[in-house]
Amino acid sequence: MDLDQRIDAIESAYEFMFAYAAQGRQSDQGGGAASDLRDYLRKMESALDGLGEAVAEATREVLGDTQAWQAFLDAVSQDAARALAIVRLVLSKPAISSLLIDNVNGSIHLRALLTDLFVVDESLKQQA
Repeated sequence: MDLDQRIDAIESAYEFMFAYAAQGRQSDQGGGAASDLRDYLRKMESALDGLGEAVAEATREVLGDTQAWQAFLDAVSQDAARALAIVRLVLSKPAISSLLIDNVNGSIHLRALLTDLFVVDESLKQQA
């Protein structure tokens, strides 16, 4: 999975989770759109796994291996690892409520990661 695919998977899952959170569901069981939640979360999990290395590789190719980026890349890796832990915790639950997803959406770790990815994406676009 390349970096653009990872970012798309994470952003798509986040958008789906917002819609899911607004539905007031007690569980993701029972079919329909609720059953799609786990698919989105699994795609997000795959995208998050190794994301720090993928970002480092993509930025190294375009921006070089500079000290200016190293501290930021460390933060991206940490934010990705924390977001991955949250996603894995949610996936381990037998039932996923809208309230749980609402709190995941509000997680500072996930929001920090989304901001990190915006910075990376915009930085790469400006260099292209």
